[in-house]
Amino acid sequence: MKYQISGKQIDIGEALQTHVKNELGAIVQKYAERPTDAQIVFSKVAHEYVCESVVHLSTGLTAQAKGHATEIYAAFDDCANKMEKQLRRYKRRLKDHHKERPNPVEVFGGASYILASEEGSDDSEPETLQPIIIAEMETKIPTISVGEAVMQMELAHAPVLVFRNEKTNGVNVVYRREDGNVGWIDPRNSA
Repeated sequence: MKYQISGKQIDIGEALQTHVKNELGAIVQKYAERPTDAQIVFSKVAHEYVCESVVHLSTGLTAQAKGHATEIYAAFDDCANKMEKQLRRYKRRLKDHHKERPNPVEVFGGASYILASEEGSDDSEPETLQPIIIAEMETKIPTISVGEAVMQMELAHAPVLVFRNEKTNGVNVVYRREDGNVGWIDPRNSA
């Protein structure tokens, strides 16, 4: 598994990096059979250290966790405990979905944009139809089944997930509805 361990305006020592690799590696190996990479970012907010981790699995699943504590090692341990809890909850579902999958999930790149909101918007016609883009980043779009997409959306606590349906090879969307159910948009079936 590839690790990317960094700090936002704080130094990350070699001992902490070794601790992160050993602990997170053991957790991920225990609950996920084929991890691909992990990104761990440490930062400090006021008197607390914050540890954010994102682990990508070859099944297409992305697990995220965030921990807080007054000491940097304790912040990582909190984050690791949350990651372990997530992966433990989904281990059975992961095995059921992926036991027949011989190869890792295929992903392709896509652009993700954050658009600026209108200040004092009152539903009137905007001056221009070109929105202001305030952030642009690349995101991964996995080729997975609908069930796997719902599982990944739940694991990431995301309101929406865009994916390529492995059966139809079309771009689909799953999203959390206001009534708590999950919606699925499949443009191929809209006629």
